[in-house]
Amino acid sequence: MKKIFLFTVLLSFCFSLAFSQEKPLRILFIGAHPDDCDIKGGGTAALFTEMGHKVKFLSVTNGDAGHMEMGGGMLAKRRYAETQEVAKRLGITYDVLDNHDGELLPTLEIRLDVIRKIREWDADVVISHRSNDYHPDHRYTGILVQDAAFMVGVPNIAADTPPLRKNPVFLYYQDNFQKPNPFHPHIAIDITSVIDKKIDALDAHVSQFYEWLPWIANDPDVIPTGAAERKSWLKSKRTSAPNPSVMKALEEWYGKERSSKVKFAEAFEICEYGTQPSKEEIKRLFPMLINSQ
Repeated sequence: MKKIFLFTVLLSFCFSLAFSQEKPLRILFIGAHPDDCDIKGGGTAALFTEMGHKVKFLSVTNGDAGHMEMGGGMLAKRRYAETQEVAKRLGITYDVLDNHDGELLPTLEIRLDVIRKIREWDADVVISHRSNDYHPDHRYTGILVQDAAFMVGVPNIAADTPPLRKNPVFLYYQDNFQKPNPFHPHIAIDITSVIDKKIDALDAHVSQFYEWLPWIANDPDVIPTGAAERKSWLKSKRTSAPNPSVMKALEEWYGKERSSKVKFAEAFEICEYGTQPSKEEIKRLFPMLINSQ
């Protein structure tokens, strides 16, 4: 009887522990084009999925102008296929809206689509571009997400999709633009351990990183042909050490000793329009920071 009692107590403890654990976080990265989320947040996404959380990338345009030799529907299909390969490599979901690349405007119709996507994903965190950026699609994606930030909880807006009963935390991707205001890294994530996963995701966008982007940048490099050599070249092009402001943020989250070992990082700024998280709430939403210091 004593053994049965102890087994029952142990079983009850296990069940209570299982039910006390929070359900997986749901993170939504929103980019203007079918590689923006990967560039700005691929490492953080890899960390989330490693921890069992749910991640979706959403491209607001279909990328049908981003090439020097092909375009339109053929290019859109190719770029969509690339996003689905990224989804396999990172273990995420990748959606693409059918808006033309280079022609995006912050219309009501697209705002409603963004609201629906945030609601459908039941997002805890939404991350997107700031509205001051070199590319109009980036700027207008930032505005669309900002305009959706409050409306995701309003039942009579996009009434065909149930409203959220919580307001997500909205964040901005890191950029280097200074006017009218510079990026401020409220959150900095050490992605050193997953940098090769991020590069592997970028590598899936063949049309971009090995064709279009070198061409538009007049990059004189000869693109390697071997798979391993290409990834090594891509890593040399698409990684850099954290800048001073990001390093300061890393020190705040990880401490000086740990942050001094960080080779690669991704940083995010808290948008004023969503939920304003405390430091403890940030650690809950970014559990890779829980044991940071």
